Amino acid sequence: MRIQGLQKLTLLDYPGKTACTIFLGGCNFRCPFCHNAALVTGVEDHENFSEEELFDFLKRRQGILDGVCISGGEPLICPDLDELLKKIRDMGYLIKLDTNGSFPERLIRLVEEGLIDQVAMDLKNSREKYARTVGIGQFGVRPIEESVEYLLEGHVPYAFRTTVVREFHQKSDFEEMGRWIRGAATYYIQQFENSGGLIREGLHAYDEPVLLQVKAIMENYVGEVEIRGI
Repeated sequence: MRIQGLQKLTLLDYPGKTACTIFLGGCNFRCPFCHNAALVTGVEDHENFSEEELFDFLKRRQGILDGVCISGGEPLICPDLDELLKKIRDMGYLIKLDTNGSFPERLIRLVEEGLIDQVAMDLKNSREKYARTVGIGQFGVRPIEESVEYLLEGHVPYAFRTTVVREFHQKSDFEEMGRWIRGAATYYIQQFENSGGLIREGLHAYDEPVLLQVKAIMENYVGEVEIRGI
């Protein structure tokens, strides 16, 4: 288990809850705009937190924090994730999982085992642009479709989210994504921010008026749409 980051308090990552966020190293995608790119491309260069350090912290925060967000990287590639979630659950915490949706079988199993209370899934782009957007030339979208279908069935509270990048997204993509997740409860539009260390440099954010247009498009399909980062 490569525990490579710990945000000790977040009021944003787990809506309505006080939580901490655990960042696990490694990802099967290579999204050029990833803001956690160091966890994707330079896993071995990071100093890991030990599980003992993590659970000492969680023990001290019992009764103070409501939940724990598990992020990455892509948490579902971690072979020991089940055991980590069980230990966190045994301490009485709620658990939110951030995922790219490419491992639907693992996602479904963890939800059905009662180890996840909420899911945030990245919807990277329209189907036609998915492979380019995730940085994998031959990537097929069927696993993403299966995760979307499962979440839309309402087995667990969820939200979809997209980081919007000028070089990768156009308005027509959001029309297609809106139809894809029609009827979803919540969708977050995340403004791209170049915080340094991206997989690919030279990428740009859209300004607020364009993001408001994206919001208007998605509101035709999704119950609640929110812009983050502006």
